[in-house]
Amino acid sequence: MTEHQSEGPFQAVPLLDVLIRHHVRFVVIGGFAAQLIGSPLVTFDLDVCYARDRENLDAMALALRELRATLRGAPADLPFRLDSKTLANGDSFTFDTRLGSFDILGTPTGTAGFDELNAAADWVEIGAARVRVASIDDLIRMKRAAGRVKDRVHLEDLGALRDQLDRIDRAKP
Repeated sequence: MTEHQSEGPFQAVPLLDVLIRHHVRFVVIGGFAAQLIGSPLVTFDLDVCYARDRENLDAMALALRELRATLRGAPADLPFRLDSKTLANGDSFTFDTRLGSFDILGTPTGTAGFDELNAAADWVEIGAARVRVASIDDLIRMKRAAGRVKDRVHLEDLGALRDQLDRIDRAKP
């Protein structure tokens, strides 16, 4: 294992538990959010959009230290202080942790950030955790805005999932 690889396999629930225990305010986004709402897509990392106020930055920094987070892809000797000031000076960070890959985005592409995504997010239970998960429409909007090849493929799956969820909603009495 290199210094900047996750220490073990991706473990979403324990990772989410660390965030919850530290009272981090976040919305699950990306492939794992899509899985939580019914997509067959498989992902091996966790992406969240996080609130960027000082209290939440302090909480996120504590959680990241507990997770033994290191910057993914950075040279091992790169000085990096994992604290709220560093998080405030950036927006998006990609980490390797003891529980797998973990990406935090303050303002995901195509959004205005946490407050906007949180307003449309739904509560989802996963294990003993209860987390906010981005709406299908917001997931689609973020994938469209990112415009990467893998996102275009995921858009087809998300569109089909939205159609299926719409049919289910229309069938409810």
